[in-house]
Amino acid sequence: MTARAFLVRGLLAGLFAGIAAFAVGYFVAEPQIQTAINYEESHEDAPATHTHSGDAGAEAGHHHDEGGTVVSRHNQRTWGLLTGTLAIGIALGGIVALVAAGVLGRIGALSPGQSTALVALLGWVAVILVPFLKYPANPPAIGNADTIGSRTTEYFVFMVISIVVTVLSTMLALRVRDHYGTYTGLLAGVGLFVVVMVIAGQLMPTVNEVGDFPADTLWYFRRASLITSATMWAVLGAVLSGLVGRLYSREQSIAARRALAASL
Repeated sequence: MTARAFLVRGLLAGLFAGIAAFAVGYFVAEPQIQTAINYEESHEDAPATHTHSGDAGAEAGHHHDEGGTVVSRHNQRTWGLLTGTLAIGIALGGIVALVAAGVLGRIGALSPGQSTALVALLGWVAVILVPFLKYPANPPAIGNADTIGSRTTEYFVFMVISIVVTVLSTMLALRVRDHYGTYTGLLAGVGLFVVVMVIAGQLMPTVNEVGDFPADTLWYFRRASLITSATMWAVLGAVLSGLVGRLYSREQSIAARRALAASL
């Protein structure tokens, strides 16, 4: 099982994940974005605002590029959304596949399919869930344009911390497991991750620029955003794990047939 084999399957799984995320984003997230845009347009007398970088695709009802071209909401929520989810899904699939290939055989007695599924799960927790708890996605009409740079930096710094701590926690869990068993190793890894991330969350700056934005609209938007990202990671993990599992079974069958032929 080569890294190339993992990569090819990761790109394919990412394609499926991007399509699934587009479907969920179109039917679940886009209506909430439109509701937020309608609220923003009904308060046009308020200062222009933007969201942090974690809210990709939800900046405003129309997007103007440097040349003054207007991208309509219809284009944003159709081919624009599809292009974005496909690009992210395929890129993410390649990254997850290469990581899964790199840890193959290093996570206890897990099969290649199981270890790949674990990589996808830990990736979602580290890259999406934990940063979301500290810096949740915001719809249009929330956020000060003057602080978008600092908020973007804070978001990505916290995400990098989450990824690094996830790796260290996994290494600790494996080391403790070798000496004291799986249960103790799991507790050690999870304990380290929770403690360090809680401390990091307390030390990192807090962003509170919601203002008088409707709480229900904000909640529905954030929920839809999390559901969309979870869909992408879930489909990616499920498809890639299945493809890797089938590849492993096929190679095992070939090896068994060769061994049988050599023994005759």
